[in-house]
Amino acid sequence: MHFCDPDFRNVTPSIRAGKIRQRPCIAMSANASWNIVNFRSGLIRRLMAEGYDVAVLAPADTHSETLLTMGCRYVPLAMDNKGANPLRDLGLMRRYHAALKQLRPVAYLGYTIKPNVYGSLAAQALAIPAINNVSGLGTAFIRNTWLTPVVKQLYRTAFRRSGMVFFQNEDDRSLFTQHKLVVPARTAVLPGSGIDLTQFNPSPTAPRPPGARHFLLIARLLWDKGIGEYVEAARQVRARYPGCRFQILGFLDVENRTAVSRADVECWVREGTIDYLGSTDDVRPFIERADCIVLPSYREGTARTLLEAAAMGKPLIATDVPGCNNVVVHGENGYLAQVRNAADLAQQIETFALLPSERVTALGKRSRAKVETEFDERIVIDRYVEIVTALRAESKGTAINA
Repeated sequence: MHFCDPDFRNVTPSIRAGKIRQRPCIAMSANASWNIVNFRSGLIRRLMAEGYDVAVLAPADTHSETLLTMGCRYVPLAMDNKGANPLRDLGLMRRYHAALKQLRPVAYLGYTIKPNVYGSLAAQALAIPAINNVSGLGTAFIRNTWLTPVVKQLYRTAFRRSGMVFFQNEDDRSLFTQHKLVVPARTAVLPGSGIDLTQFNPSPTAPRPPGARHFLLIARLLWDKGIGEYVEAARQVRARYPGCRFQILGFLDVENRTAVSRADVECWVREGTIDYLGSTDDVRPFIERADCIVLPSYREGTARTLLEAAAMGKPLIATDVPGCNNVVVHGENGYLAQVRNAADLAQQIETFALLPSERVTALGKRSRAKVETEFDERIVIDRYVEIVTALRAESKGTAINA
């Protein structure tokens, strides 16, 4: 096993020896190896099939080994995902610069805020074309704090010379272009990260009877995901229909300013309001056993968990916000609730809880049909390959229409 470490004292043999690679390199970075493995594996396989080496720059976690088995070069990159310390972030940009200078990729693909900002700035300094993906706006935009103008300026600077900035819904793209954070001509909207329709298949399980249905929320345990509203809605519904169960599946102890505490979760479990299922590398068995997937998020890029559940033929309940209302059509494949409104969320959940079973099945079938038409992973992958090819041609002086 060969790792590239951030200061390059110990690097892969091909880099250490200075060999000329036969295959061009694509560098890809996110705030966790987990993120790349779970959301970009299909893209990595396609890029390799197109003749590229893929180098992944990300903090080390339990999924880093998987990147190596996939055939990627892996560069462990220390990153403070929780903090906003300018000195630490300057160090991060230097580590990006050192890594990219050594790798010399033909393109840099950034995901999540710090790789998008600091990785892109380093790529700019080295004249490496950057392709960014804004998968969601994050706390700085949702809560509008002192950090919001700082983050906007960082995006504006980092995206100034990006070859392409992908967004996952039209609302996010409009916000960035209206605030002049990005050149409109270098933007496009993708259907989220897409979904592998062969990996996520419809579940054959029949729904439980009315008044005894199981609801599942899959997300990192952050207040911005609507965890508080979900718990309060669960209390209200269970007071009337004690046969209904409410589950949460996702990472606890997340490094984020809006993280839900373990003490809160343990309290909800003790009072019988929710069942906490822990975290998993494979959500499919949990989705299969649920009757409905719920996500009362305050805002998303395009909610991956909704796509996964829809692909498995499940009805959905979510908030009427960007990133959710492009997946859920009210009354067609699920229901939309008002954001930050536990009472309205409880009403939508209760409506679903009392539906006839045949109606539940019909909602699930429409979910599957929607992702087949609009959110197939191949749409996303094809667009990335197209842009990489175009930017390489552009860098060689070929006129393109991006």
